[in-house]
Amino acid sequence: MKTIQEVAKEFDVSTRTLRYYEEIGLLRPSRSVSNQRTFSKKELAKLKLIFRGKKYGFSLDEIKEMVLLFDLDRTGIQQLERTVEYGEQKMKEIDSKIEELVQMKMELQELHAKFYEKLLNLKGEIVDE
Repeated sequence: MKTIQEVAKEFDVSTRTLRYYEEIGLLRPSRSVSNQRTFSKKELAKLKLIFRGKKYGFSLDEIKEMVLLFDLDRTGIQQLERTVEYGEQKMKEIDSKIEELVQMKMELQELHAKFYEKLLNLKGEIVDE
């Protein structure tokens, strides 16, 4: 069992972040005799999943649903099904963003070439005068 300070340090987050995750139901730390939050290995595993989900751009609601499904179905099947579904959606979003960025890059390259040519022409006109 780890204290909230130890967990915050381990994951490089504020204790406020951990309390917020508890507030919205993502985490359920135990309480010590002195009413201090203590985090089990299970809660630490949830935190790893939360931060992995955030890294890949999932919302806290999506992360919450995926993480807490295991509590409802100990086989892990529902959790994996939902995770696969959200993963497929996220990959489609990423593909769409990539297409958009590629198009943007092409447009910028075209503009750059035009502006560069114009700049050379203008410099040439000034030198010729």
